[in-house]
Amino acid sequence: MTGYIVRRIGQAIVVVLGVSLIVFLITHLLPGSPARAILGIQAKPAQVRQFNAANGYDKPLYVQFYLYWKHLLSGNLGFSYKQDLPVATLIADDLPKTLLLDGLGFGMAFIIGIPVGLWQAVHRNRVADHVLTSVSFVGYSMPVFWIAMLLIWLLAVANHVFPAVSPSAATVAQVLQHPLALVLPVTTLAIALSPAVIRFMRSAAIENLALDYVRTAKAKGAPRRRIVLRHVFRNSVLPLITLFGFTLPLVLSGSIVVEEVFNYPGMGLLMWNAALARDYPTLLGGTIVIGIATVLGSLLADLLYVIVDPRVRYTA
Repeated sequence: MTGYIVRRIGQAIVVVLGVSLIVFLITHLLPGSPARAILGIQAKPAQVRQFNAANGYDKPLYVQFYLYWKHLLSGNLGFSYKQDLPVATLIADDLPKTLLLDGLGFGMAFIIGIPVGLWQAVHRNRVADHVLTSVSFVGYSMPVFWIAMLLIWLLAVANHVFPAVSPSAATVAQVLQHPLALVLPVTTLAIALSPAVIRFMRSAAIENLALDYVRTAKAKGAPRRRIVLRHVFRNSVLPLITLFGFTLPLVLSGSIVVEEVFNYPGMGLLMWNAALARDYPTLLGGTIVIGIATVLGSLLADLLYVIVDPRVRYTA
């Protein structure tokens, strides 16, 4: 177990380093420059050179990347000249609101997906099962922004049930003061995630229903409801731990789109605006945080699977 954890942590560091390098190169190869984005197009060449020299943008890319990681290891994510604040402060303000949105979306997806998938497994190959499967595939194939736009049109424009935009709140407490404004963004994430939960749960439950312990329980006269809820359900939930690690990057990327569409004041909107404004320090800092969160989610899923399922063993 210890050797496995050490290997996974080492892989996580390599992945985060690779992601940050790719994003660093992409952002610096885009047309334009941070100096022009910050100083404006009317800035004189001397001002641009002075800005680049002061911030290290006149150095080769590999030197800039080395300096970036040197500052990162010391806890410095950079400084946003567009917002005149440290990047760490911006992320610390907006990340909790994104975690709230993603947590509610994840929770709703699992609340919907687990019982639906289990019901489909018990009633597999029936008309209702085929209908729900078709609906799941449609939901799975729809882009997140399209789901958001449909919900806005249906529940905010055509029928004034919920607000079309999220509240402009500075803290999580202020966001929670407007619960109706959270309904559409949370529902968007839930609709995008629930099809995967349904498919995983259905497949795992069907596999467990065919195992010997289910036939043994039936032979002993155990009620069907008890077999499904006490045995099949518990064993079928285990693969969802793996799903959590796989879908965390989807949630984080999807929340960027959702936050932009609904103007939700989270980290996704922060990075969207940073990309539009060529705010490289904020964009890189946010990417590092998302990369670390994704890797930690995958690592946590692997470790939880080992803990909850004693049949799984990893060798050093």
